Amino acid sequence: MKKLLIIGYVWPEPNSSAAGRRMMQLIHFFHGQSYHITFASPAQQTDHMVDLSALNIAIENISLNCTSFDDFIKNLQPDTVMFDRFMMEEQFGWRVSEFCPQALRILDTEDLFCLRNGRHQAYKQKRDLSDEDLLTSELAKREVASIFRSDISLMISSVEVALLQRLFKVDASLIHYCPFMLSEAQLSQKNPSYDQRKDFMVIGNFRHAPNWDAVLWLKQQIWPLIRKQLPNAKLNVYGAYPPAKATDLHDEQSGFLVKGWVDDAVLAMQSAKVCLAPLRFGAGIKGKLAEAMYCATPSVTTDIGVESMQTGLPWPGAIANEPQAIADAAVRLYQNELTWQSASDLGQKNAQLMYQQETILAELADRFTQLEANLSSHRQTNFIGSMLNHHHHKSTQYMAQWIDVKTQLKVFTESDS
Repeated sequence: MKKLLIIGYVWPEPNSSAAGRRMMQLIHFFHGQSYHITFASPAQQTDHMVDLSALNIAIENISLNCTSFDDFIKNLQPDTVMFDRFMMEEQFGWRVSEFCPQALRILDTEDLFCLRNGRHQAYKQKRDLSDEDLLTSELAKREVASIFRSDISLMISSVEVALLQRLFKVDASLIHYCPFMLSEAQLSQKNPSYDQRKDFMVIGNFRHAPNWDAVLWLKQQIWPLIRKQLPNAKLNVYGAYPPAKATDLHDEQSGFLVKGWVDDAVLAMQSAKVCLAPLRFGAGIKGKLAEAMYCATPSVTTDIGVESMQTGLPWPGAIANEPQAIADAAVRLYQNELTWQSASDLGQKNAQLMYQQETILAELADRFTQLEANLSSHRQTNFIGSMLNHHHHKSTQYMAQWIDVKTQLKVFTESDS
């Protein structure tokens, strides 16, 4: 049986974030390919993390800048290593290359951090993001270097695939487009009707800056405009890890109800009449909007929200970028059953066009099979990646070894005293 090591930035929380759901989709894929899976992470375990042991997945707590990882991976000798976000490739990539050079190295980017961060900074400066912003970004240099060093990077957004090829000259052989994957059961599930639903909803992990900004924008500008037209309407605000500044926004009188963690996000989406996702910056594709599609819940979002999520069909709801336009579209969907039903039907149709699990998984399996069969020649043609591996990983190795020695000396000194 082949062995897969996943090095996680965090432990997967599928009920907390789209990244957690994405990770579980990939885990189930590798299970289907008969891999024995080990999930390792330097992060602290959490109350909301999935029970990996129940899925016959071995778990390992690992440390940054510590030779204990060397012994661990030498003993494991995985056939494939998947890094969860570029930071994990930076930290552990050189150790993987040194102690199991034959392993296929996969980078799951989740979304492009440099794009998300660049848009955030540009938004705060009240301007559009430029190519120059990304080309001069230290974060972009780190992230793109990690993509070059990896054998293949999984990209969730077609817009990000195009950006990497156009701006950073990343060869197509190093990238694989792999969006969300929805099962046939999800795509064909029976959903509540218009009359069986009530209220508006917004959902998203509060630790994710675009989600927190969207909640603030709703509270301060958009929701008052909706309530002016619908005085009895309620907005349920769901999301993991709400800080005090978020719960302080809870206001029964205005119908702005901060509910935080929800045990069943799908049920919450199915119960809502309209999903609001007024995102002003971000990257990747939006799990909440994919969920709205297969739950047949019309959504109102922005140009950022629909990025890489559109088909040739109309959006299943509305796209607007200004508070009044967002509010008007939300009210129209909420009040007009015919308008609502048309958008609801479009949701499942759009999801079926983009996220058919069977098709996406077959393409992913074929890509990995080709890579494994031609890994040596694939690496030889990636000279930039080879060069970056040589120079960057050497510097990272020496820094990590220095930190490790420093830590050991501190322990020795403290025990001696």
